[in-house]
Amino acid sequence: MDELNRALEQLGSIRRQVARSTEFRGYGPATLSATGMLAIAAAGVQARWLPGAAPDISVYLGIWITTAVLAASLIGVHTYVRARRVHSGMADEMLWIAVEQFLPAAAAGALITYVLVHYAPASLWMLPGLWQVTFSLGVFSSCRFLPRTMAAAGVWYLLTGLFCLSLADARAFSPWAMGIPYGAGQLLVAGILLLNMREADNER
Repeated sequence: MDELNRALEQLGSIRRQVARSTEFRGYGPATLSATGMLAIAAAGVQARWLPGAAPDISVYLGIWITTAVLAASLIGVHTYVRARRVHSGMADEMLWIAVEQFLPAAAAGALITYVLVHYAPASLWMLPGLWQVTFSLGVFSSCRFLPRTMAAAGVWYLLTGLFCLSLADARAFSPWAMGIPYGAGQLLVAGILLLNMREADNER
């Protein structure tokens, strides 16, 4: 029994090593494009109903947190289905690694939001920039598991986040300070994935 357990542990370790060295193809370009359009739509909603976000930060947070949850849910469901089709027997390991790569950045963004809302409301103007910077860290962390050119998306989110922080006032609450970075950023991610898929098909 002990030998069987050791063999199963070794098999599991081998599967994890193979998964970590395999490019993840569970993210679908169409889904990523849809989340980019969702961000632009959210910016349009804010521009219509809350052009000056600073006086009513709860509504601002409601718009963008809801958008983030919807986007994450859309990506999560589609990625689960697609990974099971593309990676078959390795799907569980690949999915876990994908979550593992991005989860710290997502958790950091949520905790930063909580702390600023409850303890530093005067600094809430920093949120859009900090969200984008933490998102860029998640993208950079995932790059070792994705096409190398995905680093361009990480650079995009980092630069847009730093730009929002450089505004240093309520202008960072502009709907397009979120809509443009995430709209264009997700479309960039989708484009990179699509190009990589085509190159892989051509090689085959």
